[in-house]
Amino acid sequence: MARKIIDLSMEVSADMVTFPRVARPIIAQLESHEQYAENMGAAEYGVTSLTAHYAVVVSDHAGTHIDAMYHIVPEAPGADQIPLEYCYGDGVVLDFTDKPVGYAITAVDIQEALKKIDYQLKPFDIVLIHTGASKYNTEERYLTEHCGMTREATLWLIDQGIKVMGIDAPTFDPPVKTMFETKKFWEAHRVMNEREYYHLENMENLDKIPKPHGFKISVLPIKWKGTTGAPVRAVAIIED
Repeated sequence: MARKIIDLSMEVSADMVTFPRVARPIIAQLESHEQYAENMGAAEYGVTSLTAHYAVVVSDHAGTHIDAMYHIVPEAPGADQIPLEYCYGDGVVLDFTDKPVGYAITAVDIQEALKKIDYQLKPFDIVLIHTGASKYNTEERYLTEHCGMTREATLWLIDQGIKVMGIDAPTFDPPVKTMFETKKFWEAHRVMNEREYYHLENMENLDKIPKPHGFKISVLPIKWKGTTGAPVRAVAIIED
């Protein structure tokens, strides 16, 4: 059986585009291979190149990450408590690349997208919302030119037994500009006040998954204690 791994994760760098008020990463080399060997004393014995290392300071919401419920709910568990069994399972990609900038995806939109691919959701599927915005996720327009989920659409997915959802955009909701225009602020995020669910943001390469279902998704978070989110190395696993 042939297996193909498709990387769905954004590259993390010091100059990457991040959501408003999310700090860009700081990535700095602390010691080179030669410096480490010298500073450890090994160079004195002829070992002049050893192990270089870096310091990385990064927000829990930079790059491809999963939001813990603590992101919204002050008393909720942090990212280290996200159930891992929710983070690996059957994947489903729903195509909303035809929706205009600022569009708010409804529950009816979700149902119609499922009909188009002739698929019925089952509990613990991992649903990926394809907006197309990741094609320009190195540009500032990435923050403003995408569609996003509504409260109603998010609740409908939860009602089908979905615990983890993802999007190839900087937020699960419509852009901040749209939120201020409509006076509807982070309504999909705020569903966490009522129901348990987790969403991924800043995914990419959803268009490279060759089929809308019939593949596995792995989105295991780093075990960061008490944070409001955590980076993931999101991948699709295709087996033929």
